[in-house]
Formats: sequence, structure tokens, C-alpha cells
Amino acid sequence: MDRRPARAKGFLRAVADFLWPPRSLVSGQRGVGKGPLAPEEFGQIHFLTGPVCDTCGRPLGFDLGPGATCSPCIARPPRWTRARAAMVYDAASRRPVLDLKRSGRRDGLEILAGWTLQSGRSRVDEADFIVPVPLRYARLVRRGLNQSAWLAGAISGQSGTPMLVDAIKRTWRTPSQAGLSARARRRNVAGAFTISKPAATRISGRRVLLVDDVLTTGATLSACTRALKQAVAANVDVLVLARVVREMDVTI
Repeated sequence: MDRRPARAKGFLRAVADFLWPPRSLVSGQRGVGKGPLAPEEFGQIHFLTGPVCDTCGRPLGFDLGPGATCSPCIARPPRWTRARAAMVYDAASRRPVLDLKRSGRRDGLEILAGWTLQSGRSRVDEADFIVPVPLRYARLVRRGLNQSAWLAGAISGQSGTPMLVDAIKRTWRTPSQAGLSARARRRNVAGAFTISKPAATRISGRRVLLVDDVLTTGATLSACTRALKQAVAANVDVLVLARVVREMDVTI
């Protein structure tokens, strides 16, 4: 077997890393390590690998066994069935999340998608389709990207589960969710989503994995789940890169 093409690619990658050292996902500095994270920076990321609520992905103080549900989900069950997040949205994870969300930084996308896939592998394997949360048109034009679609596409590429990129449509322009309370967020997006006709036929009776970058209060994901269930999706699970745990972080 000819290994020359692989060796050539490896050599070119090494030269590129020497000339343009990778930029850290956390600090933004170049040359901090062989990859986009220095070892000490990797240790700062709070991955949700311990016991979590099966319904919302919130970290639990102790292991309650498979299918454990936190008290907020018992009091107010989400519309979706299960949710998982790769990491906590906090000071260490804020930069990679916002660089993807607002700056369109793609050099760490495969790594971020890999973390997300690892946290929700069983959900991805069980899904018939991956569906990203849509961005409102004006913001999509201004940014030129939908970070949730990028993340969903990378997860689809790594897992082989097909993605329906334009399945969910916004029915009207909604103001930004940043800084709003949970109740205000729910009112802001209530009825704001629908399913495109081509996608509705494919989604009917199928298992859908809804992908977003951050789970804050769950208002947007809940509204999208409602639209998917109106299209008779058999089940809707949620997978996100990061989730807010502390109230002080609800500014994204």
C-alpha cells in the first residue's frame, strides 16, 4: 500500500503548523501547544462527564442511576425527551463558543463537534436525522453563517447520521434572546418555528436529534421541538456543545 500521499499530507501539515502555529481556542494565542489547546487550558474546560440529568443534561451532585431526572425537569418537563451537552458554558468555554458563534472561527470546529458527539453518542446513533436550530434570516445575512448548522454538519460528517439543514424555518423575525429572563425567552420564540414541507414528509414518524451551540433556558429548543412534534416526529432529543449551569452565565 502506497503511504506516500499520507506522508506528504503529514509533512504539509507540519510545515503549516510551523509557519502558522495553531491558535488556542481558549486564549486566542498562537503556538501554545501542538494542537488548539495547551494541556493546562484543556484542564480548564468543565466537560460534563459525571452524573447528569437525563432530560436536560444538567450536572447532578451525585449519581442517581440511569435515567435520573433533576427537580426542575420534574417540576417543568421539557418538550424534548433527552438532552446532553459536552461542557459547561463558563469562563473557560466562553471564547471557543463565541468565536464559533460570532466570529465564524472554523479551525476548532471538528474538535468541538467531536466533543459534542462523544457526549451524546447514543443519541446520535439512535437518530434518523440531525436537525440544527435555524438562525433568523437577517442575522444569517449579517454573520454569513449559522453556527448550529456548522456544528450539526460536523457531527453528521463524523457520525454518518444524515442532516436536514433547512428542516426548521422561522415564521417571523424574533428579537435577540440575550439578557432576557427564562419567561421572556419563552414568549419571544413561542410559535416562531415551523417545518418546511419537504422536511415534514421525511421527519414524520422518525427520530430527530436537535442540535444547537448552547442550551441556556431551553426556550428556543423547546419551540423547535414543538414544531418537530407538530410534524409528527416520533421522538426529539437535544444535543448541544455547551449548557448554562449558573444563572450568571445567562447572557449569551
